[in-house]
Amino acid sequence: MKEPKVLFVGAGAIGASVAAWVAESYGAVWVIDVGQTQAALRADGITTYQFAAPERTRRTVRVHTVERPSDLPDVGIVVLAVKNYSLEAVAHQLREDLGDRPIIVSMANGIDNQRILPRFFTKVIYCVVAYNARVDAPGVVGYQHKGPLLIGTLDNTLPAELQLVQTILARGCPTQIVDRLQDAVHTKIVINLANALDALVGHGWRPLSNFAAYQQLFSHTLWEGVCIVRAAGFREYHMAGIPSFATLRLAALLPGWLIRPLFKRRLRAIVMSSMTQDLELHGAHATELESITGYILRLAAQHRVPAPYNRTIYRLGREKFHPGFEPLPCEEVLAAVKEEMKGRAASPAF
Repeated sequence: MKEPKVLFVGAGAIGASVAAWVAESYGAVWVIDVGQTQAALRADGITTYQFAAPERTRRTVRVHTVERPSDLPDVGIVVLAVKNYSLEAVAHQLREDLGDRPIIVSMANGIDNQRILPRFFTKVIYCVVAYNARVDAPGVVGYQHKGPLLIGTLDNTLPAELQLVQTILARGCPTQIVDRLQDAVHTKIVINLANALDALVGHGWRPLSNFAAYQQLFSHTLWEGVCIVRAAGFREYHMAGIPSFATLRLAALLPGWLIRPLFKRRLRAIVMSSMTQDLELHGAHATELESITGYILRLAAQHRVPAPYNRTIYRLGREKFHPGFEPLPCEEVLAAVKEEMKGRAASPAF
């Protein structure tokens, strides 16, 4: 059987790293992006390295490129490695260029892709990305570890397509088929709540102004997320390299000084979040604030779960994430959370 062609749309941290890993042993990989990134892909390929051992793991892989999807009309699998705020426009263009024939694999965080993609395509697979990566320069990506990737469908259909995609992606990094996709998606959403906080205080971009304040913000923001997704009926999906809900509970409830050494060690493995990269590299033209934190707040309101940390981060992000944004001191964000709590306590309405 002829190997299906795979087109990666978007060569950011996740798209570029997975494309490079797969392309090392699978020749039918193409990548498309725009501007400087596309030029770098054509000229230099994709370079990846692991944060913990940059010299030993640094590799450069040449990849095929195309200018637009219609240049590859017989593509079998399209991997959408673009953010949700770009997804509808990209999906519209893909449908015009390729029709409804390819298998579509979406690597976006959150659930917006579940609303957008079925309007354009009938064979949609969703991918939960359980590793962290960072773009150093166009076509140059550092990563925490290889995978894992969790793939599934909303109703556990498309078994043959899932098996095909799993077989190909697993040539580059560990890839698992899951039958509880929504649990996996919402477990990852909890972790992604840190992205807006990190962007707001500039973690990975600027030195943190107050580590104790950051630790409190981080642990309570994620624990709120756990309480909200549980109230909405979602269960934890255990993923390698992702803190468990039990760990997040302890981090929020134990005295900060007691777990600070462990927290600092864990934090060293977390590099600049994708939202911080959007702000630093792209001038805050678009972020995932609405699709991640905004979504969690809508769930919180629906199930009447207090969320002062995420509500404050969301409000400040809406106010501050504009061109020219400068990170806020952690103490200022924490003080705003306390004001939010006071205001909510004074009003009996949630």
